[in-house]
Amino acid sequence: MAAQNGNFQIAILKYNGGGDWYSNLETSLPNLIDFCNKNLNTSIKREQAIVEPSSTELFDYPFVHMTGHGNVVFNLEESENLRNYLLAGGFLHIDDNYGMDQFVRREIKKIFPNEELVEIPFSHPIYHQKFDFNNGLPKIHEHDGEAPVGLGIIKEGRLVLFYSTECDLGDGWEDQEIHNDSEATRMKALQMGANIVSFVFLGE
Repeated sequence: MAAQNGNFQIAILKYNGGGDWYSNLETSLPNLIDFCNKNLNTSIKREQAIVEPSSTELFDYPFVHMTGHGNVVFNLEESENLRNYLLAGGFLHIDDNYGMDQFVRREIKKIFPNEELVEIPFSHPIYHQKFDFNNGLPKIHEHDGEAPVGLGIIKEGRLVLFYSTECDLGDGWEDQEIHNDSEATRMKALQMGANIVSFVFLGE
């Protein structure tokens, strides 16, 4: 699944379990896409797609984004489809919008039962695309007051799943008046988001 610069679309993962997969739906990704198209010279469609974990349409999207606050459940079919998607070249970014951590870790284990989430070192290319984040993920919202952590699943040397927690990038991408974040905070969120997009669409 080649993810080169072109007229691609980013999809939101519509999962089951009761969690609000649709949180940040209105402005978050559209703002990030606008930022990327302006600053990375990408040509990503502004309208985000919505895709379910079991759908064959999953393979149409090089980049799938997942967020929310609550419970997440993948059944066997969904877990297998997500695993096949990621092994075929797809990429999943999970952004904990606060409250999904305990649930999503369990479900990641269903996708890759023989793999462990590992902390992505600050030297990894995902932190050093157009924008350098020498200390890893920026802290956008306080949540539990812990340091932000970027975790991932690496298969055959490729980062296929990136999980940002204690960070809340997606809230930082939203319109300013929604969370009243400072322009500096929003810019850090957008720049880190652009790095993730760049890593997926433009290569390391």
